[in-house]
Amino acid sequence: MTITTTTLAKATVTDTPLGATASRTARFLGPVAATALLAATLSACGGASGGSADAGTAASPSPSPVADKLADDPLTAVRNAADITGRTGSVQATTQLTTESGAKKADFSGSGAYDYGKRIGRLEVQVPPGAATTGKVVEVVEPGIVFLQNSGAKVPAGKWVKLDVRQLADGNLISNGATDPATAAAALRGVQQASVVGEETVNGVLLKHYKGTLDLAKAAAATGGPAANGLQMAAATFTVKDVPFEAWLDPQGRLNKVTEVFSFAGVAGSKDPKDQVNVTSSLAFSDFGKPVQITEPPAADVVEMTESGSPK
Repeated sequence: MTITTTTLAKATVTDTPLGATASRTARFLGPVAATALLAATLSACGGASGGSADAGTAASPSPSPVADKLADDPLTAVRNAADITGRTGSVQATTQLTTESGAKKADFSGSGAYDYGKRIGRLEVQVPPGAATTGKVVEVVEPGIVFLQNSGAKVPAGKWVKLDVRQLADGNLISNGATDPATAAAALRGVQQASVVGEETVNGVLLKHYKGTLDLAKAAAATGGPAANGLQMAAATFTVKDVPFEAWLDPQGRLNKVTEVFSFAGVAGSKDPKDQVNVTSSLAFSDFGKPVQITEPPAADVVEMTESGSPK
């Protein structure tokens, strides 16, 4: 698949992993932060995962082979975190995303919730000065799909743009100012190295702190289904394949906090350090199992985009 951009806030997908021939255009947040990813011409290929289910993204109706307790082995403990967290039913999340390129730095912050039973989440992200929009960008995420409101696209106020994550060079891991809770946790299924840093007490809970590296392609294979699509796109796009992470797990093995560092070339094909962009995405999880109410935007409020980037 080839993704060519003409501005920092615009990407045209000329071929999809499904083999469609019509080009599609999507608009994103803007010039100085996560959407710097879209400033380059990127080439990637690969389709949906061969997995048959969105593993770990919903509460399992049958007993799981993974016990809801913290494993002694660091690699096992971190890899199990997505499944164990998913079985809590829901979480509240706060997000922080920082992009650094040379002397430029920008911060996004957000908050929201994820319902693992219905496999749907909602985040509200505050964008920094200089982005293509002001105020908050609202995201509703489902496996393989994202709805965006106030994303900088040329759509009427209050309307939403619906995208398949394979239309985004990074699979929506960072391009809209946050990593959603389910995807951030799913990435840990691809952990290749993990060690214990120590223990920390947060809000009265003793957490074990881990660090190491993960492989997004292997995380996608372990996740399967539409939930793997974003991980596959990111694996093809990011230039550093051994993604550094830190994770904080409670005695139940649930993910309480995770930080992942993604890197890509801000200038197509460049390996020059000055052209590299580093994005640190952090999420904190709380209120496990507290009921949340999240729904898709009404169909009447969802706008399709034309190839020129204008609404139909």
